[in-house]
Amino acid sequence: MTGSIRILPPAERHRADWERLYAGYAAFYRATQTPEMRARVWSWLQDPAHEVEGLVAETPEGRAVGLAHYRPFARPLAATTGGFLDDLFVDPEFRGRRVADALIGAVAGIGRERGWSVIRWITADDNYRGRAVYDRLATRTMWITYDLRLP
Repeated sequence: MTGSIRILPPAERHRADWERLYAGYAAFYRATQTPEMRARVWSWLQDPAHEVEGLVAETPEGRAVGLAHYRPFARPLAATTGGFLDDLFVDPEFRGRRVADALIGAVAGIGRERGWSVIRWITADDNYRGRAVYDRLATRTMWITYDLRLP
């Protein structure tokens, strides 16, 4: 299936599909997300000066069926720059067709071009389907993450 899917930066023609996908991503993680929040993220993706970049997986008909958001991050201990994959989501109708593989592969390709040393991401412990893909493509680390919420 991925042979007919194109991976490219999100364009204005993808906005409605991207909104639907990003809302689905937020719902999957039970995260509160408003239209204003989505508009802010979309503006980041359209701003070449912003650190957050994105990709969409597009069908031959022009429909966006997956998204990935990523950004560089400094790795002081390694004295390198890595890439952080913040968000990855595939339309449930297109799961099992290696769309996630194609999106991750595209981010990895960008990372190679930019000289990044790693692509890193986190996922929920109970994201079993996603983890099956990630376990096939990458190495699970021993790190545990923490959040210190700031007012």
